[in-house]
Amino acid sequence: MGKWMQTATAKVLGIGVLALLMTIPLMQVSGLVAERQQLREQAIAQIAQGWGGDQVLGGPVLVVPTMRQVDAGENQPYPLRAGSESMLADTLGMDVAMAVQTRSYGIYSAPVFVATVRLGARFNTQDLAHFQHDSAAAWQAGKAELRLPVGDLRGLQEVTDLHINGRPARFDSSTARLGPWSCVVVPIDLDALNGQPIEVQIGLKLAGTESLRLLPLARSTDVNMRAPWHDPSFVGAALPLEHRFDANGFSARWHLLDLNRSYGQHWTDADDMRAALQASTFGVQLYQPVDVYQRNVRAGKYGLLFIAMTFVAFFLFEVLKRLRVHPVQYLLVGAALATFYVVLLALSEQIGFGPAYALAAAAVVVIVGGYAMAVLRARRAGALLGGVLGLIYAMLYGLIAAEQYALLLGALLLLAM
Repeated sequence: MGKWMQTATAKVLGIGVLALLMTIPLMQVSGLVAERQQLREQAIAQIAQGWGGDQVLGGPVLVVPTMRQVDAGENQPYPLRAGSESMLADTLGMDVAMAVQTRSYGIYSAPVFVATVRLGARFNTQDLAHFQHDSAAAWQAGKAELRLPVGDLRGLQEVTDLHINGRPARFDSSTARLGPWSCVVVPIDLDALNGQPIEVQIGLKLAGTESLRLLPLARSTDVNMRAPWHDPSFVGAALPLEHRFDANGFSARWHLLDLNRSYGQHWTDADDMRAALQASTFGVQLYQPVDVYQRNVRAGKYGLLFIAMTFVAFFLFEVLKRLRVHPVQYLLVGAALATFYVVLLALSEQIGFGPAYALAAAAVVVIVGGYAMAVLRARRAGALLGGVLGLIYAMLYGLIAAEQYALLLGALLLLAM
């Protein structure tokens, strides 16, 4: 048994066990990355609290209160139950110009915006007459109101214009909601329209953080959006028909029909519209391409592979030079390699991922290379091992940078090793 412990096979198995033990500090580093990412999300929430969070904006929705008779049972009078019916516009147009800046909370930052919105909507008289005729409830047309859904009312900085059929009006605060979103409302008397369509013109300024989504609350919805941001991520149920990027940022145009969504032009308060409305949102997220936490997570996924590769390189030098390297020395090298990820995380929060990666990799290469010189008792061997480790870190950075081809490159690298 004692002789077998001296064999190369036993040594290789021992090195494998040591490499597996290094998964413990790697898991701890992974938890640290998740914790720091959570702190960043909390910081963004603090920014949003004073500015406005992820924003959602829809077109005006016409809501009419109703009274409906309900069956109370045999030989019982028919009581009346209050309800409401909602109708969408025939056409909706939005012109959105976003002014973007970056705000910080501690060491964390997030893009915030103020969107200047011009909005026009038109309700057809034919739709109103049709829905009223088909309704099983009695409309209280004189008490109708237009509701404008806004994701976070804290960000509604100003209503610069509100005209209904050419006449000025003003929004009131309300406890009414459209799906999960709050609303501002303006009363409207349908009986006083005398068969006219409803033309609504709205101008407003809406502040928010990171993303702006819109709702296609019309039979036909046209949206034009522009912002001085070079890395937008178009999100939601619809991508823009046209988009352009230039030195001034981006511009995009959407055109959606009622056929593109899962709900119609009319519903009652008995219908649960929350999920359907949320699924229909579309818009833009102000993506930050240098996401240090995402890149740290991706770097950590290859941690065990590169620790094992470094141990194998140590073992080859040990065998070829006929030296004895103690298992504790392997553990010290592994600890230095695991420390790389902690240093990378700490520096990347301050100076960005690229420079942090270069400094952390250089520090670990110098530490491990210098230690190898002492352990292997040869400067040339230590320098060669340091060079191999530097090459490994260069390959790892290539894997992290190649977002679309990381899996393919990683698989080919593993096969080559």
